[in-house]
Amino acid sequence: MRKPLLAVLLSFLIAPLAAAQTTGTPVFLAPYRAFRSSEFAGYFSDPGPGWVLEGMYRRGTGSADIGFRFGIGDNDEQTANSPNSTFFVAGLDFRQRVVTHNQSFPLDGALTLGIGGVFADHSTVGRIPIGISLGRRVDLEGTKTSFVPYFHPVLTPVFGDTGNDDVLFGIGLGVDIRFSRQIDFRIGAGLGDYDGISLGLSFTH
Repeated sequence: MRKPLLAVLLSFLIAPLAAAQTTGTPVFLAPYRAFRSSEFAGYFSDPGPGWVLEGMYRRGTGSADIGFRFGIGDNDEQTANSPNSTFFVAGLDFRQRVVTHNQSFPLDGALTLGIGGVFADHSTVGRIPIGISLGRRVDLEGTKTSFVPYFHPVLTPVFGDTGNDDVLFGIGLGVDIRFSRQIDFRIGAGLGDYDGISLGLSFTH
């Protein structure tokens, strides 16, 4: 079996050990970074009920990078036990390139893993993520614009104060659009337990 295909298969075999999106929002990662050293990004997402605003800082070295995510959201659901529907999200994730496209396998791939959670007045929900992102960059000839369509399957064990420990599964679909060396526009959508859509803008260095 060829090495790229073996790496993909091994990634799916170890996926049940953890999960992907650290904050539970439909913000996913392409198989490689759009920056040389670092980036700042902002995202607006609709993960079902309510909305979430997130900020992200990522820094890379070699074929890997690490990201810090934080944000605030509102779920539009108030109850007697939780009159305040506002919550906070925070997470740390890591991305490592593991597959490079060749004649026998047309996609690039990266492993993603991390830890994060959702924090509200009456509950905290934690996530320990791992997944794999697969896609390929497409350059528009004669321009500085390029596209990276990708898909990102994830398994997510969930735990916390609610007592509803569970394992979620979802598939992220996304496209990163690079207009220049400094600006990336990002669109994402989740299927399965990661429902919703997201829009993001990144400034790279």
